[in-house]
Amino acid sequence: MSLVEYLRDTKAEMRHVSWPTQRQAIVFTGLIVAFSLVVAVILGFADFIFSRGLDWFISN
Repeated sequence: MSLVEYLRDTKAEMRHVSWPTQRQAIVFTGLIVAFSLVVAVILGFADFIFSRGLDWFISN
């Protein structure tokens, strides 16, 4: 398969993709950012608790 044939087939397949609207893309991006922040806060809190627990365990 040549490069030109590959690019032609790729272009044809891209026409079949169902692309989200601009509004959907913005909403999905916001959801992903919000979810990432929530997970970061949860993991940061867990890290803080485990670090304090380890410090306490080592000092005793």
